[in-house]
Amino acid sequence: MAAGYGELLRTRHAARLLAGTLVGRLPNATAPIAIMLFTRAEGGSYTLGGALAAVYGVSNAVGQPLLGRAVDLKGQPRVQLPAAFLSALGMLLLCLSGIGHPVLAYLAVVVAGLFTPPLEGGLRALWPSVLGDGDKVHRAYAMDAVAQEVMFTVGPLLVTVLVSLWSPAAALLVINGIGVLGALSVVVSEPSRVWRSAPREAHWLGALRSPGLLALLGSFFFVGVALGSITVAGVAYGDDHGKPWVYGVLMAALGLGALVGGLGYGARRWAGAPEPRLLVIVALLAVGYLPLLLTPGVVAMTVLAGVAGVFLAPALACAFIVVDRHAPRGTVTEAFSWLVTTFGVGSAVGTGAAGPAVELGGTAASFGVAAVGGVLALLVLVATRRVLTVPQVGEGAVNMAAASENDRIGEVEPGFSSGHQA
Repeated sequence: MAAGYGELLRTRHAARLLAGTLVGRLPNATAPIAIMLFTRAEGGSYTLGGALAAVYGVSNAVGQPLLGRAVDLKGQPRVQLPAAFLSALGMLLLCLSGIGHPVLAYLAVVVAGLFTPPLEGGLRALWPSVLGDGDKVHRAYAMDAVAQEVMFTVGPLLVTVLVSLWSPAAALLVINGIGVLGALSVVVSEPSRVWRSAPREAHWLGALRSPGLLALLGSFFFVGVALGSITVAGVAYGDDHGKPWVYGVLMAALGLGALVGGLGYGARRWAGAPEPRLLVIVALLAVGYLPLLLTPGVVAMTVLAGVAGVFLAPALACAFIVVDRHAPRGTVTEAFSWLVTTFGVGSAVGTGAAGPAVELGGTAASFGVAAVGGVLALLVLVATRRVLTVPQVGEGAVNMAAASENDRIGEVEPGFSSGHQA
C-alpha cells in the first residue's frame, strides 16, 4: 500500500501538486472555525458567527463551478492565482473591519468564499497529464481523498494553535497567506502552466448537461447530508454523556475510518467499470450509518463511528473516476467543482436538519438524518443506474488518446491534457 502511494509521489510534479493543492485549500478547510473564533473574539454572538460562516459556505458553493468553468476556458494560472489573492483580501477586509459594521463583514466573507480558487478540481484535471497510466490516476484519486481527510483534521488544529499563540485575526491572516503560497506553488508548476482543457461545445449548462453527472451529483448531495448531520449528532451525543470531548473522539474515529478505507481502496487494482462499483460502495456506506442509531456507550459508539467512515474515502475516490467519465469535453474542472459544491451544500443541509431532529427526537433522531441521507444517496444511484452506465464521450476519452501518445508532460498537446477515461 505504502509502496503504491510512494511510487505516485515519486513521479515528477506529483508530490508538489498534491502538497500545493492541500496547502492552498487550507483557508477553505478552516474558514468555518476561524470565522467563528474571530467573531467571538470581537464580541460577536454565536448567531452572527454562524451566519458569517454560512454566508461564506454559500458563496463558496456558488463560486466553485463558476471559477471551474473559467479555468476550463482560460487555463489554471490566469484564474487560480488571482482568485486566491481576492479570497485572501476578503479575509483581510474582515480582519480590518471587524464586526462593528455587519454589512462590511458579510461582504468580506462573500468575497472570500466566492473567490476561493478551485484547486481541488484543478488537481484532478492535472493527474492524467502527470501520471499518464490509468491505474495510477485512479490510485491518485484515492490518495487525493485520503489527503482530504488529513487536511480537514490538521487544518482546524492549526487554527487553534495559531489562535493560542497570537489571535483569531492573526490566524485568519496567516492561514490565508499560506493558502496563497500553496496556490502559487501549483500554478507556476509546468503541468499547470501547459494544461489546457479539451475544446468544448458552447452550452450554457456546461458540465450539467451530462445526465450521468447530474445523477452522481444527486447522490452525493445526500452523502453530504449524512456527513453534515453527524457533526451535530456527535455534539448532542457528547452532551448526553456529559463529556464534550466525546465529540472530538467520534469525529477522529470517523476520519480514521475514512483514512483506512481510502488507503485500502487505493492499494488495490480494480477491474471493470466504476459505476457498478460505486453503487456497491455507497450501499456499504449507507449500511455503515445505520448502527449509529443505537447510540451505545462511548467505546462502542467510537467503534461504530470508525466503521461508518470506512467507505467515505473510497466512495469519493470512485466518484472522481465517474465524474471524469461523464464530464462533457472541455468541462472537467467545472464538473469536479460541481461535485465539491453539491457535497458542501448537502453537508450544510444535513447540519441544518440535524438540529431540529435533536430537539424533536433526541440524539438518535439526529443520527437518523445520517441514515436517511445514506439510504437516499443509494436510492438515487439505483434509480439512475441506466444513465450512469453510458459514459459521456468527453474529457476522459480525449485524454486517453493523448496520454498514450505522450510520455512526459512537456509533450502533451494543448487542449488534450485533462480528464481520463477509466
